[in-house]
Amino acid sequence: MPYETSPDPLTTTPTSAKSLKSLSLDELPNAAEQVRAAIIDTVSKIGGHLGSSLGVVELTVALHRVFDTPKDKFIWDVSHQCYPHKLLTGRADRLNTLRQGGGLAGFTCRDESEHDCFGAAHSSTSISAGVGFATARDLAGSDESVVAIIGDGALSGGMALEGLNNLGALGKRMIVILNDNDMSIAPPSGALANHLRDLAAAQTSCDKRAAALEADPLAKLVDLPTLFEPLGVKYAGPYDGHDVIELVRALQAAKAYEGPVLLHVRTVKGKGYAPAEAATDCYHGVAPFDVETGKQNKPAAPPACQKIFGQTLVELAKTDDKIVAVSAAMPSGTSVDMFAKAYPDRAFDAGIAEQHAVTFAAGLAAGGYKPFAAIYSTFLQRGYDQVVHDVAIQRLPVRFMIDRAGMVGADGVTHQGAYDIAYLGCLPGFVLMGAADELELAAMVATAAAIEDRPSAVRYPRGALTGVAVETVPAPLEIGRGRIVRDGGDVAILSYGGRLADTLAAAETLAGAGVRATVADARFAKPIDDALVMDLFDNHAAVVTVEEGAIGGFATLVADALHRAGRGDLLARHAPMYLPDRFIHHDKPAKQVAEAGLDAEAIAARAALAIGIKAAARIAAE
Repeated sequence: MPYETSPDPLTTTPTSAKSLKSLSLDELPNAAEQVRAAIIDTVSKIGGHLGSSLGVVELTVALHRVFDTPKDKFIWDVSHQCYPHKLLTGRADRLNTLRQGGGLAGFTCRDESEHDCFGAAHSSTSISAGVGFATARDLAGSDESVVAIIGDGALSGGMALEGLNNLGALGKRMIVILNDNDMSIAPPSGALANHLRDLAAAQTSCDKRAAALEADPLAKLVDLPTLFEPLGVKYAGPYDGHDVIELVRALQAAKAYEGPVLLHVRTVKGKGYAPAEAATDCYHGVAPFDVETGKQNKPAAPPACQKIFGQTLVELAKTDDKIVAVSAAMPSGTSVDMFAKAYPDRAFDAGIAEQHAVTFAAGLAAGGYKPFAAIYSTFLQRGYDQVVHDVAIQRLPVRFMIDRAGMVGADGVTHQGAYDIAYLGCLPGFVLMGAADELELAAMVATAAAIEDRPSAVRYPRGALTGVAVETVPAPLEIGRGRIVRDGGDVAILSYGGRLADTLAAAETLAGAGVRATVADARFAKPIDDALVMDLFDNHAAVVTVEEGAIGGFATLVADALHRAGRGDLLARHAPMYLPDRFIHHDKPAKQVAEAGLDAEAIAARAALAIGIKAAARIAAE
């Protein structure tokens, strides 16, 4: 059996901190098992972040036993491990709506519950936020506890170290819990990970350990210097993260400690569910699965864009030994792991440290190599100053592979790749490409490899685009040249990136209503194809631009092309379509696109409206 409850489980799953406080200490382990069983049962039906949530069950039970939220503040770093916390704070009856449209968010969310004092889904923010909460508490003269829970992988983010530095200097009463499971999404890399492994290996013997904790629940159980004490933060542990009674005693002592204290808690990601513990990713994020076997129910699908990128880069590297690949703790998610398998000496995981990853890639480029930095759109935001200062200003040929561009589904607002067109489009010298299908993506990777005098970026979504097969690496594209993919005459639709398939579907709908639509694929947002833009505007009554990005992106660059040509008068023909000026919450990607007004139906209606109300009425009637 992959999962068994404890021999004497409670009759009901605890669903509130109040119910935990009514139990004896000896009953808490069984309460934790009931919480774990509920998480496994729920996620098996809907999918989600399983391994990380299973790893903190005992810790979450102990936290809610000792502290009182919402008065006391729990700040979960990343917060993909917050399912037990949600279950114990009045949301048990809605747990089966996690990451579903209209349901609970997969991360902490201030709008969802007063027990979620700080929202997070990106890494390394908890300590800084905690220092802010502790400072606000002291300024107000109140007495609540502030607890930041951060994983070992997240500790590699520079902001976490900045927060520790400030916390130690201020000496605020605050608890930092280091959830050390030696596993981020991938195994953590870097010297900090090695330091934590050394501390775990240097623990005193069981007998001495028990005696030390009996005398002082905040005992330091290793005879080694730590990173934390020189920063002014008391170090305690390592603790057994699955001994809920040990954790309760440590937390009670930490609650009374007058100053900053870090509890080093050793946990197992996926704890208590054998398939998760055995999996290489510890079931970090899973599709619905069979509880008995652990087999996930993943529907068959064409190769994802990430795989196309990885395969293409491997092929290009066969004849170019200057190509190297950089990931920021996402080697499997970005398919840099495929490159690493083929060329282990030319692949680098910088850890959860996008700022470092970007400047590291800049150094590689300045050193004569061809770095491909594969980073999710939403995570590259964290390295934006480095993109500007260390790459763009110096015109270094770093090739950014902008993964997860556009709507991403269940991960919601924090993970939407909505802003990269705008935040890169404003930088001088950048070459920006958006892939419309897999063959175009492969060609754009080849194009980026050939660009040696300036930075470039290719954006593509999670999963597949149209499913077109890529047999060989295509030739590089001509920089700044788009293409006409369908001829019309009444209205033009200019698509950038992954919305081309819906644009072609919209053209079919328009044709059924007697409207001839030209469809063009921009390929490049920068340098934009000025000749193509002018041709479309000169020869059509209206031009609809379509992009899966925020305001200030591709449509702005099209308008700029008209102004530069001295044809601002043509702006009246421009009908831009981009993401609405609001956040779009978690749901299936297709539903998010429809909510954003960027699906085929919306594109057809917008094109019809652009050339006349009468045509729009015909489209609506179809």
